[in-house]
Amino acid sequence: MRRDATAVIAVAILLTLTGCTMNHAEPLPTGDVLDVRLDTGPRHDFVDAGPEGVRVVDGDDWTLPEQVRPAENSGYFSEEASEDELVAVRSIDVSWRQIQPERGGALDRGSSGSAQGMSFDGLDAQLAEPGDFWMRIFASGEDWAPRWVAEECGVGTYGPDYDGQSHLPIWDECVWGHLMDTYRALFVDLGLADDPRLRFVYVPGAFTWAEFDYEMVSDAADRGDLDEQTYLAWYDHAWTDLVELFGDNAHKLVFTGEDYPWGPFEAADDLLAVRAVEAGMGIRTGITEPSNFHLSEAPAYGSHIQPNGHMVVDESLPIHSGRFVVATENECFNDCGYETSDPYYAVRQANLKALQLRMNWMYVVPGPSFMAEYPEHWDWVRLSLGQTAETSADAWAALRDAEDTFWADAGQTGPFEDDGDWPSRPWVRNLERWLVQVDEPGSIAHRTEVDTHVGELEEANGTAYEGLSTDVASGDTGFMFEVDPRFAASVSGQAVLKVTFLDTGSGSFTIDTDAGASAAVERTDSGAWRTATIALEDGAVGEDATSIRISLADGSDDLVVRFVRLVRMG
Repeated sequence: MRRDATAVIAVAILLTLTGCTMNHAEPLPTGDVLDVRLDTGPRHDFVDAGPEGVRVVDGDDWTLPEQVRPAENSGYFSEEASEDELVAVRSIDVSWRQIQPERGGALDRGSSGSAQGMSFDGLDAQLAEPGDFWMRIFASGEDWAPRWVAEECGVGTYGPDYDGQSHLPIWDECVWGHLMDTYRALFVDLGLADDPRLRFVYVPGAFTWAEFDYEMVSDAADRGDLDEQTYLAWYDHAWTDLVELFGDNAHKLVFTGEDYPWGPFEAADDLLAVRAVEAGMGIRTGITEPSNFHLSEAPAYGSHIQPNGHMVVDESLPIHSGRFVVATENECFNDCGYETSDPYYAVRQANLKALQLRMNWMYVVPGPSFMAEYPEHWDWVRLSLGQTAETSADAWAALRDAEDTFWADAGQTGPFEDDGDWPSRPWVRNLERWLVQVDEPGSIAHRTEVDTHVGELEEANGTAYEGLSTDVASGDTGFMFEVDPRFAASVSGQAVLKVTFLDTGSGSFTIDTDAGASAAVERTDSGAWRTATIALEDGAVGEDATSIRISLADGSDDLVVRFVRLVRMG
């Protein structure tokens, strides 16, 4: 792991004078403030509707009005900060063996460590670097944990994982107790949990990449060393242990497990991620890159598939209060075993999925995340993370039909025990955030194959049909949308609708609301995806005005629409 050489050298001199092991009585090092402005507004000019009320540009349009600012408790985080990409939160990583090598000894704040092929400077050296940080304690690996833990607890290891590593059973009460002692020494006694620079901590520190998957749990169960009752007994107190330990700082804890894990205990482990969230901590998934797979029904995030295939997020849950961290990691596009020939599509869909789940923090690596290649898109994501219906500058719907192959298995019933619970299973309709496409007579949206993607990044990601179509021959001559009343009530003054459509065929379309029709958008049959920005009439959207229709003119050919974004200008 690369670190700033000046800070490392300075701390190395300090350690030479004081000895390598530091106790909690010595103050925490404090680095300089990092020059990354978290309140930076849009870095690209907004495309407005112009004097004629309609402006059309090629491709997608992610621009936002100049007054937009990031939400509180939101942003990009990574291994290292990046001023260019406004990544202001860098990592501090340590291994358990590195900071607690001796039984009952003081924390070792000077020694270096390693895990997952990465090398870590001493804790104090990392703390002395500038800027806010997030943390991982790599705890469970055979080479991460102190040697004395396995000896004292009389435990072996399980694995290997997909990186060839073996892990201690973190669910063993003796192992867990010693880990909690280290957490207490580091975060409570040392005062690190109170440090305002600490934004959040991934917990519990197991397994591969400190992500709480179930490979090791399943291995122990397969060997006959772990049963459901023993595992659940530990699970019942593990997260409350951490929450109670952190006290008023519990919102900085981020559970790294997931809903419906591939565990050994069938339905008993399906909803365990919900328990972690209900205990009072945040949550993170590391796998929104395969954006169609597994995260449609995600109870820990409040996301549920409805009978009509749409997903609805329960934003009344504490996890979406703005206090907690709801995070994902979007850097594995041509990395981590994934590969794509269409990185823009993969990046776009992964980020739309993250925002549909109402994420407020996102792990990025500027190069592998293609941030320099798609700057307007990433700027929009930065300004969208953590926003609410009341604060967001826009509400949107990505029109599509996509296959969630996780739910294609008839044996995986989850909440869908009856065919009527989700008749179109495993097909999911749209990605939506405060703007919902509604099927009603004359405005039923139809699947189209004009933009089909199969197995993007991996086979399990299924088939996705991007865009939905009218069907003039059947009498469906438009698309109907309902605006979330909370967003609609926040619209004061002018609003525009941005419609990304396939510019084929002839004829025009308008935007119809209770306030009247907009100027018409004329098609040119260019064959390209284009985005029209259309001024809406005053009063088109408001507390008592929540319906919007895209309407074809008489005699028009069918229209395919991929993305609709309602932007409030006030």
